[in-house]
Amino acid sequence: MAIEIRLNGETASFEAPLTVLDLLARLELTPGKVAVERNLEIVPRSSYGETPVEQGDRFEIVHFVGGG
Repeated sequence: MAIEIRLNGETASFEAPLTVLDLLARLELTPGKVAVERNLEIVPRSSYGETPVEQGDRFEIVHFVGGG
């Protein structure tokens, strides 16, 4: 079953069931190098594998960038 979410302001579709950790893997993102906001709440990195991605969720994913 496919679900539709908003991802950084864009509509995206994924096969369910899906956790935040699964979503990051499908997007080829390293969990330790991003911050995830789901429905206006920060998702703790320790719960990425337990937090479901559900129909209509709104995500903002931000990459950490180093520099000097």
